[in-house]
Order: sequence, then structure tokens, then C-alpha cells
Amino acid sequence: MFVGRNEELKKLNEMHASGKFECAIVYGRRRVGKTTLIREFIKDKSAIYFTAREADGTVNLVAFSNDVYSVTAKELAGNSFFPDWEKAFDHIYQVSKNSRIVLAIDEYPFLAEGFRPISSIMQAHIDSRLKDSKLFLILCGSSMSFMEEQVLAYQSPLYGRRTAQFKIMPFSFFESLPFFDAFCKIDKAVLYGITGGIPDYLNKINPEKSVDDNIIDLFLTASGHFYEEPSNLLKQELREPATYNGIIEAVAGGASRLNEIATKCGMESNKCAKYLKSLMSLGIVKKELPITETVSKKSIYLLGDMMFRFWYRFVFPNMSGIVSGLGRSIYEHDLAEKLPTYMGLVFEEICKQYLIEEAKKNALPFFTAQIGKWWGNNPKEKRQEEIDILACREDSALFCECKWTNAPVDIDVLNDLEAQSGLFHYSNNWFWLFSKTSFTGRLADEAQKRDNVRLVRLEDMV
Repeated sequence: MFVGRNEELKKLNEMHASGKFECAIVYGRRRVGKTTLIREFIKDKSAIYFTAREADGTVNLVAFSNDVYSVTAKELAGNSFFPDWEKAFDHIYQVSKNSRIVLAIDEYPFLAEGFRPISSIMQAHIDSRLKDSKLFLILCGSSMSFMEEQVLAYQSPLYGRRTAQFKIMPFSFFESLPFFDAFCKIDKAVLYGITGGIPDYLNKINPEKSVDDNIIDLFLTASGHFYEEPSNLLKQELREPATYNGIIEAVAGGASRLNEIATKCGMESNKCAKYLKSLMSLGIVKKELPITETVSKKSIYLLGDMMFRFWYRFVFPNMSGIVSGLGRSIYEHDLAEKLPTYMGLVFEEICKQYLIEEAKKNALPFFTAQIGKWWGNNPKEKRQEEIDILACREDSALFCECKWTNAPVDIDVLNDLEAQSGLFHYSNNWFWLFSKTSFTGRLADEAQKRDNVRLVRLEDMV
């Protein structure tokens, strides 16, 4: 079942309909659904699909020859090979100069690392002839640093040849919902919180089992699909997985400032910053600023990948117990109790995504693209304050509090949020409170009296 990616498919089909040379760069972290998107796009089109191997240029040339001939000259498939890449692209030109055809090269970084001249060869062929052909070229890769620095960047031979680029991101909570039809709304949020919206992970959820059993089977069993997933991803993407693992462990353990992370890992801050940059390029770590800041020493590092966050919180400290077969006991006596706390940040992210969806529909009190978290000093109370979500523009602000709790949210939460709004100087203030379950009667009564207060339950969002 193909789900989502409607905007990407629409754009790719529009490009295909142009009939002229197109070059689309498709990239994103592993498991995010790039290959599935490309295969869905080409399923009803004349197309050559080639997946590069982690091998030298000769091995890839033989495989490329087979894939090309199987579409353009079936009698030659398996019996004849291009003598070199120059001849291969000569053939691509011949079959595309008068006919629309898609050439999709997946795992392009493997091809380019195994045969470094390939980008220059491709550039020369694009500039000399392919630009006047009907070829639709797609270059796809999971190594985001490679794709951004050696395909999209100015110094790349292919710079300026692309006609579109697609950075494929994990699904939002709302985009993930079709995978969770068998579950209640609260369980849907939890499942999103442990998979982070990665399509490959969403597909591993067993709809015939409870959330508890899915977590135990996937994470807390030595043979579970996610038991070693972060470790395997680090080994695939990075050359020093042990060092990166130490940095991720430090961030997962609460170190959020650069100097704190560097100290925990026993390295200099400058060196640590380079490692963090690589982790950010993979989407594993994210750097956040208070939403009202642009450049600030208040920036912090967090695990941006929810599956990594969940894994380092609950799997990494319990690996020996899991190997010993204690996964269910670990869940019942430890994880189940701590899961609501873990879900706090997940719920904030879901609420933020909800606000973005409302902004798209012009359903916020005012339009803004500036939506995020805020933290800073309260000079009057001499303490640090934190606002779950702040949306602002010019003299208007929307203050939000998100509560993942079974207890009804009471009026004191609204009072505290209003007090925090006094730290700012916006003329028009709105207050939205989000709850996992419900609100007390007195808070509901107060909200009904006022046009600047809105109460939103998870049930209302879904």
C-alpha cells in the first residue's frame, strides 16, 4: 500500500509531463521511503531503474548495462555490456532524444564513490546532448551529507543541472494515521512516538497486536526489528560509529549544550561540533533555538529522531536484560511507568504539527510561519521559564501548553500560561491548551466566556 507523498508525486508528474530534459535529486535518511516514492512514480511509465552497488565502477557498469538493456534492448540484456560509462550515456541519449524515458539511479553515492569521474561524465553528457533530449533523470541517495555536498553544492560537477530537488522527510503524525487504523487515538500517538513517522518503521507495526506487545516484540526482544536498528544505521552511515554512539548517548542522557556534550564525551568542543553537524545532517540530532531568537547562546541539542530517542531511553540501558529474555518484565516494571513522561515531548511535536496544519487552512487567529518552543529567563521571579509552543507575528502571539496526562487539565494551567505571556510585549494574545484526554469544568467554563482561549483534545485533532 502506497501512502502519502502526494505533493512530491504531483511535482514529479508535472515534470514528467513537460516532455523536456529534467533532473530531479531525491535524498533523505534511510528507511524514509525514497525508493518507494520513485517506484510509485515510474510504475506506469517507460523507465529504467538502477540501484548502485557498494562496489567499483566496473561492477556497477555491468549491472547498469543489464538494467538499461532489459528496458531498451531486451535481446542484449545479460549478453552485452557497455565498454565504459561514456558509451552507456551515449546509449541513454539515443533512446531518449525522441522518446520520454525515466532513468532513476538509486544509491547514487555508492556509484560516485566507487567511480569518482561519474559526476563529471554525467555533467558533460547533460551539457552536450542530454539537455536537448526527453530524458527524465533521477539521482537518489541516502547519504544526505554526500547528496548535499557533492551533488547539490556549488563545487559539484552536477551543480546547476538539477531542475528540482526533493528532501524526503519522515511523515508527520497526521500523515502517519493511515498506518494506525486498527488502534485508538491515544495508541496512534504512542506508535508515532516510537517510530518517528519513518514509513519503513510504520510498516513494522502489527495491527493485530496491542501497543504493549508491539513495543515488546520490536524493541525489547533480541530478535526484534528495532533491537539493533540505531547501531546498524550508524555503521551504515558513519565511519566512527562508536564515537557517534557516545555523543548520542550523552544527548539522550540530558546533555544539551555543546560544552556539556563535549565534556561527557571527553573531546574538544570544536571537534564535537563537527560530529554533531554530521548527526544533524542525518536527522538524528537537531539544534533548537528559542523561537524568538535567531542567533543565541541559548541553543540546545536534542535527539530529533523519535525512534533513536525511544531506543536510547529504554533499549540501550536494558540490552543485557533483553538478551536474557526479560523484555516483557522490563516493559511492565519500567517502560510502562516511564512512557507517559517520554510522550510529553512527542505530544508537543504533534500539537506543533496540528498548528501548522491549521495555519495551512488559515484557521489560526493570525497567519504565521513562526511556530516553535520558547525558553528564557524570568527576571521578576529570577527563574527559567519554558513555553511548549509559541506562535508569533508582529504584535500578535499564540501561547500553547501541551499536557499528556490522564487527569483533566485545570484552570491553573491557563493562569500560568497567561502569567508567562507577561514576559513579552505582544498586544494581542491568544491561549490554546492541548490535552491528551479532557479539561475540567471550570476551565471549560472560562474558555467559553473568552474568545482568546481554545481547548483542544487529542481526539479533536485526530
